[in-house]
Amino acid sequence: MRAPELIGEGGWLNTGGTDLALADLRGRIVLLDFWTFCCVNCLHVLDELRELEERHRDTLVIVGVHSPKFAHEAEHRAVVDAVERYQVEHPVLDDPQLATWKQYAVRAWPTLVVVDPEGYVVAQHAGEGHGHAIATLVEELEREHARKGTLRRGDAPYVPPEPVPTDLRFPGKALRLPGGGAGSGGGNFLVSDTTRHQLVELAPDGETVLRRVGTGERGLTDGASEQARFSEPQGLALLPGTGTVVVADTVNHALRGFDPVSGEVVTLAGTGAQWWQGAASEGPAREVSLSSPWDVEWFDGRLWIAMAGVHQLWTYEPPEDGAPHGTVRVEAGTTNEGLVDGPVAQAWFAQPSGLSASDDGQRLWIADSETSAVRWIERAGEESGGAGELVVRTAVGTGLFDFGHRDGKAGEALLQHPLGVTALPGGRVAVSDTYNHALRCYDPQTDEVTTLATDLREPSDAVLVDDADGAGPAIVVVESARHRLTRLRLPEEAVRVEPVAHRTQRSATEVAPGELLLDVVFQAPKGQKLDDRYGPPTRLLVSSTPPELLADGAGGGTDLGRTLRLAGGVSEGVLHVSAMAASCDEPGAAGESNEFPACHVHQQDWGVPVRVTDSGTARLALVLAGMDDGSAAGTDASQA
Repeated sequence: MRAPELIGEGGWLNTGGTDLALADLRGRIVLLDFWTFCCVNCLHVLDELRELEERHRDTLVIVGVHSPKFAHEAEHRAVVDAVERYQVEHPVLDDPQLATWKQYAVRAWPTLVVVDPEGYVVAQHAGEGHGHAIATLVEELEREHARKGTLRRGDAPYVPPEPVPTDLRFPGKALRLPGGGAGSGGGNFLVSDTTRHQLVELAPDGETVLRRVGTGERGLTDGASEQARFSEPQGLALLPGTGTVVVADTVNHALRGFDPVSGEVVTLAGTGAQWWQGAASEGPAREVSLSSPWDVEWFDGRLWIAMAGVHQLWTYEPPEDGAPHGTVRVEAGTTNEGLVDGPVAQAWFAQPSGLSASDDGQRLWIADSETSAVRWIERAGEESGGAGELVVRTAVGTGLFDFGHRDGKAGEALLQHPLGVTALPGGRVAVSDTYNHALRCYDPQTDEVTTLATDLREPSDAVLVDDADGAGPAIVVVESARHRLTRLRLPEEAVRVEPVAHRTQRSATEVAPGELLLDVVFQAPKGQKLDDRYGPPTRLLVSSTPPELLADGAGGGTDLGRTLRLAGGVSEGVLHVSAMAASCDEPGAAGESNEFPACHVHQQDWGVPVRVTDSGTARLALVLAGMDDGSAAGTDASQA
């Protein structure tokens, strides 16, 4: 079909103030990237596209279409910040009302749409992991339209913004280094200067720059401070007894070790490649891939990793007995995106992005950003010493679609995409409530949420300190979008805030009452077939929010089609669907043997808002995209 025009009330970024139209791009291959900056799958796609964009700079124009999920993401200033924060180097259309999203019938974050040089849509892919397929298509379109004379080469319409001089640029997390005598307030601060791909050491005042670690260029290079390279580093934690700082090197999908004394940087875990379904999930740390580690914290005798990219928590155990490297393994989460409590192996998370261990070592607090939730891990039977299995519990938050700013009892309180948690004395936890620009507090004793401070700008972490003036504890907040650390007194009284509640903008799918046929459509890519050597090659898992929405049909199974029965008396909710298919390469052409056939796992998660109406559909079809590069698709589960 002819590609619809690009429209959005927020206007254009990275174009030098010029509004673009598809007619301006005729003769070029156009790749539309529908994204939202909260979504880790969208961030993965930004990184997938960097090489493609550079290699085909004279024929391919990538256009980001920013389509918000959270209320904060609809603010134009926030989109401007995100484009700089993630170094998006192509034009971006700010579409806060989802006008272009609807024109192209997009249903999921991220979605990629390819438009040929004559202005026709020729492909659409939902989820991440499609870089290889799109690169192949771009090369085919280049050849085809060069022959037809319809390909126009030239520079992309990208105009970079003017750089702004600040000591920090979108810092992510902070750590207090050991040191300092009595009355000094402790040691220096180490900050992950995310957008500049560096670590920055600041004096105890939180402002004076003492040194920078890393060249400031994106990369994965070990060595001395002035030679090392990072890629959007985030979380920081001390390894007990070693003095080593572990760095969650997010876009490198790695853990790095930094020695504050020698200045040396080494790689502790990760291969530099992103983890995909079917890959090893435990083993020697340098041989197992990771996926967007966002924060790290020592708890229960090992280092825990908030693995935002796969909605899990992993652990790293340092080497012992002279071994050259440590080990990593999955500890919690299934890779399904959502909010499910229980034993760690069965729990669901949604982009865990902040970790903090309680003073007594009994709880690991978790900022579960996409469910706008605060959760924790403890041993079952905590009241009797916590001798049982590790379990996940939720303090605040209900799921992927409800968020806002509301204090009160935890069951009714609302947050908006928190990225950090900080354990406080007495068992409380401070929450960096990022998209509400606030510092919040949850008290397990009262089971209440209060607001400690407002008018912060995208706080992403906080560090508890003792002030040098002897005035008691203070908290230093990482104001990411103000590019600074901000010191606050811990208030004795909460700040009064007018309550606000939101639901994601995705429109609900109208379904008929009674039976609903769920049909997940999958076709193995060309040259592959379903792999049934080890049992059924497909899997389907279904649940709902609220659970009462489904009278029958929840649970797991091996068929990709299932009849669900909607309960009476529940008019709306969310269907959570996770599907997987395994395929393998077919024999070569004309009966030739394929000596090394590759195996492929295709997985996708959906969260589908539904509204029960008499005129609704009796069939819900979802497409599980088959890919030809051995990877598994990922989408943000908060989709319509």
